[in-house]
Amino acid sequence: MIQKFILPALLLLAACGNIHSFKKAEDAQDAGREFIRAALDGDYERANFYLYADTTNIMLLSKWKKDYDAMDHEEQKKYRDADILPISIQPVNDSVTSYTYANSFKKDTTTIRIVKIKGDWLVDLKEILVSKK
Repeated sequence: MIQKFILPALLLLAACGNIHSFKKAEDAQDAGREFIRAALDGDYERANFYLYADTTNIMLLSKWKKDYDAMDHEEQKKYRDADILPISIQPVNDSVTSYTYANSFKKDTTTIRIVKIKGDWLVDLKEILVSKK
C-alpha cells in the first residue's frame, strides 16, 4: 500500500525542485542579466522566472519566444554565443532601474525596466513599447 504513494510523492518532489531551480535576483542588475542571458539562450522558462508576469509582459515574451523558435539553428547559436553588452544601468528610484543593453551578435540597443515588487527584482518589458514610439 505504501508503494502506491512512493512514486507519486517522488514525482511531486522532483517537479517542485524544478520550480525552485532558478535563483532569485539579488538586485536589478542581476535580474536584468539573468533575464537577458536566458532570452539569448532561448531558455524562456528561465526568462519567465525573472519576468514581471502581467498580461503585456507575458504577451511580449511569448512573441520573443515565437520569433526565436522560428529562427534557424545557426542564428539561434549566434544568439546563444553572444555576449551581453550593458550600455547603461541607471536606478530611477529605489524600486525601478532602467537597463539598456545590446548583444555582440546584433548590435541593436534595447532598454528594459527592472522593478522591485514585493521584494523581488523582475523584468518589465513594457519599456520596449515606450522606446519604440
